[in-house]
Amino acid sequence: MTRGILIAGIESSLSAAIAAEAGKRVEQYAAAFIPNKLAAPLRERAAAQPAGSGLIPLAWNPGSPISARTLVLAAENRLEHIDQAILVCTPPSLRRQAEEFAPADIDTVVNDHVKSWFFLAKELSAAFKARNGGTLALVLSDAGTGTEKGEIPDLMGPSVSASFSAFAGGLLASSVGKPYMTMAFSCGTGEDAAFAAFIFKILDEGGRRASGKWLRYGRFSLFGR
Repeated sequence: MTRGILIAGIESSLSAAIAAEAGKRVEQYAAAFIPNKLAAPLRERAAAQPAGSGLIPLAWNPGSPISARTLVLAAENRLEHIDQAILVCTPPSLRRQAEEFAPADIDTVVNDHVKSWFFLAKELSAAFKARNGGTLALVLSDAGTGTEKGEIPDLMGPSVSASFSAFAGGLLASSVGKPYMTMAFSCGTGEDAAFAAFIFKILDEGGRRASGKWLRYGRFSLFGR
């Protein structure tokens, strides 16, 4: 019996790399990738569409709790079961002064990059608990807070990253005694393919030694944070 893999997140080079790794392992996998809805000048990260005939695209409105439930049910129906759910957070970059924020962009970031994970993790956790098994993998592309001299600070990306980190940390801390596994991964930008391969290496091994842990991928440090 093949494993059921669900991937969810914003369209990005990282989500495409993770989808490519999933396609190497199963004939079909489900994915809910939503486009970056920020105004074009704010898109500082290249988006990429996952390739491969094994992709089952699913609709998802990340700001809706009903949509989160519908997404999980749809994935279960198409895959028969979800064994591994991978939530991919790629924080947006918003280099503008606070007074220049557009209300629509703020709503988009909060819905797509903050609320979405709470809604989806709730539904996936319930599904895994009902099945008495599964793996919830939380993935963060962490660009850090660095700012070049004279450059406007990024006021949005670090906030999203911190929110996701805190949320993932809470899920990891509460994972003890659960019938399913929870783990988190993070990496700086620019290593998408290698990072995706690393994530699936851990998942392929069963993930038991990584359950409840945060794994940082990097040239010099692969485990711990």
